[in-house]
Amino acid sequence: MPDFKRLAVWKSSHELVLQIYRQTASFPRHELFGLTSQMRRAAVSIPGNIAEGRGRDTDREFARYITMSLGSVSELEYYLILAKDLGYRPSPRNAGDLASVGRRLQSLRSSLREA
Repeated sequence: MPDFKRLAVWKSSHELVLQIYRQTASFPRHELFGLTSQMRRAAVSIPGNIAEGRGRDTDREFARYITMSLGSVSELEYYLILAKDLGYRPSPRNAGDLASVGRRLQSLRSSLREA
């Protein structure tokens, strides 16, 4: 079974999850089952889909899971915008790290489709 933990994009996305968990811990309590939960779910989905896809049999299947991770990148990007607009002060680093993960995922997906 391929080791997803060796992938740089998985490592980066895992670090992003840790950032999101730390950051949302300071969100208002009334957001626990709202924005906090949604942000965490979307963030966890990124490395989760990378890990699940890496365990599949073909590059085509792996590429499909990378596409799902990219969807979660877009979802999390929106939640970061919303958190900022609500005054919850998301870290500017999150947006940069998220964009980097998105670029890496797109590159990985392209290479899988060419294989």
